[in-house]
Amino acid sequence: METADGVALAIFLVVWLGYNWLNDHGPLAGKGLSSAMNVQRGRWMEVMSRRDLRMIDTAIMAGLQQGTAFFASACIFAIGGCFALLGSAERIATISADLPFYAGLDRALVELKLLGLVLIFAYAFFKFGWAYRLFNYCSILIGAVPMPSDTTVDAATRERAVLKAARLNQIAGRNFNTGLRAIFFALAYLGWFLGPYALVLSTTLVVAIIAQRQYRSPARAAVHD
Repeated sequence: METADGVALAIFLVVWLGYNWLNDHGPLAGKGLSSAMNVQRGRWMEVMSRRDLRMIDTAIMAGLQQGTAFFASACIFAIGGCFALLGSAERIATISADLPFYAGLDRALVELKLLGLVLIFAYAFFKFGWAYRLFNYCSILIGAVPMPSDTTVDAATRERAVLKAARLNQIAGRNFNTGLRAIFFALAYLGWFLGPYALVLSTTLVVAIIAQRQYRSPARAAVHD
């Protein structure tokens, strides 16, 4: 791997990790669309606790689980596709030699890039898998929230049950968002197959798109208080 490739890969990793930190724990935490939706998740649990019939809440949870399972399955297919491409690394290297704006690849570098893509999708799969499990646990906690008509339960116990369900729902949502963000950065990573400069360009473009949607989009303005 040449110096330009190493620098481009380092920039990609720093931008990805830095954006995750800024969005989840840094000064931008609490200002984006995801944090606004976390507030709505808490409100949802509060409204749910006042309902005697909670079919709508279980339907929402089922929808969240189905979406998470879809992305987890997509990651598995993507990993399988990357391993299939490993058998064609020599052919990919030959094709890249014909590109006018890149000096070409050798087989070892193609395999290295494909294995890096596998790692990204594997990371996303684990995030989606954990989010799916947490949504399942959240369904159980929703079932454990006392009914409004149950006069044997005091207000403090009811509030703790609602808080547990809301908190677990928020953690599941954060893991889902992290997995989805990994898929976005996997798309940016594909630019590396066109060269180190393409990787830097695609990384910049992806960060600009997801940051705009997180902090400057109409969806954020509609949800954020």
